[in-house]
Amino acid sequence: MTAIDHNSLLASTQLVIEQALQRLGYGQDMVDLMKEPLRMLTVRIPVRMDDGKVQVFTGFRAQHNDAVGPTKGGVRFHPDVTEEEVKALSIWMSLKCGIADLPYGGGKGGIICDPRRMSFGELERLSRGYVRAISQMVGPNKDIPAPDVMTNSQVMAWMVDEYSHIREFDSPGFITGKPIVLGGSKGRETATAQGVVMMIFEALKVRGIALKDARVIVQGFGNAGSYLSKFMHEAGAKVVGISDVNGALYDPEGLDIPDLIDRRDSFGTVTNLFKNTITNEELLVQPCDILVPAAIENQITEDNAHQIQASIIVEAANGPTTIEATKIVTERGILLVPDVLASAGGVIVSYFEWVQNNQGYYWSEEEVMQKLQQLMTQGFNKVYETHQMKQVDMRLAAYMVGVRKTAEAARYRGWV
Repeated sequence: MTAIDHNSLLASTQLVIEQALQRLGYGQDMVDLMKEPLRMLTVRIPVRMDDGKVQVFTGFRAQHNDAVGPTKGGVRFHPDVTEEEVKALSIWMSLKCGIADLPYGGGKGGIICDPRRMSFGELERLSRGYVRAISQMVGPNKDIPAPDVMTNSQVMAWMVDEYSHIREFDSPGFITGKPIVLGGSKGRETATAQGVVMMIFEALKVRGIALKDARVIVQGFGNAGSYLSKFMHEAGAKVVGISDVNGALYDPEGLDIPDLIDRRDSFGTVTNLFKNTITNEELLVQPCDILVPAAIENQITEDNAHQIQASIIVEAANGPTTIEATKIVTERGILLVPDVLASAGGVIVSYFEWVQNNQGYYWSEEEVMQKLQQLMTQGFNKVYETHQMKQVDMRLAAYMVGVRKTAEAARYRGWV
């Protein structure tokens, strides 16, 4: 057997997919089908920059598996986007949709760029160019993009407008995460954070920990992390630590979250305003009840897993805990709620947006949150029951629940 690079998102994802399918009784043919996307498109996007020069950007779109239905997943703008990362994230989207029982397969897209160094006009031209480049393989019944890292409702608005020009009819269901006035869903902006909070509540229940004054550390203070901190603070928990790319703040008595949110910039940085900061690495091992990695991948590793002092880890980021670290924290009795379950709120409310677009009838935010709560809680219960019944860690349990629907659909179609 070839050596596995456990720090590689794709390799580690494929390893757990294989374990999950084997546990479910599928053969190697199903593993071979599920470990890679069915389609992977690489595009080159020429953009006229503000200085008059043309810069060519590289973009990707992966469609993991459409046996269940259209593929679904975000588009990220980031300088470190890679083909391998996009492939792994498309597989995770299939798992999220399976856990939430949505009629989708997983998709994912990305463009290698740094939006922090681009003007508004340059970002618009890049967004529209990406849609033109991938327009043949996306659509409301084929593949439905959404916001992701460093993209937002404005980027989605440009993309849906460009798609409507290409198709010559209004297609609000082509993309989700749109502004409300263009067919977006109420509750979509905060959906990922709300879903994570719901999973924290469920984890606290099974661990018998009271929410009031529970100590929470949130690594990352971007869109998801700041909303998470706000919701937990408002619920009565004590947020004792937060971090951004510049460093971290920790106070065992609790941080003033509303003040930090008011002072953060548009990229979620606030720690540069303080002198008594610690590093992100130091924050992860501080005492707390709930640790929420909401930043980037591979933050909890075999090097620091033994030092984690939390009772519960809830992964809001993609892949923050390595396979080895998952094993270590599980053996130490820490309850880990994996990313494919904890961060499914975004795709669930994206599904609600797509449904509302298709039927032309829009729901109140209360109705959206009620439906989100129902699907997130059902997902947690299925994963936790599998974890207990099959005596596997929560990550493998989530993969088993998540991959089953797509595997069964592929089997019924006669693909394997």
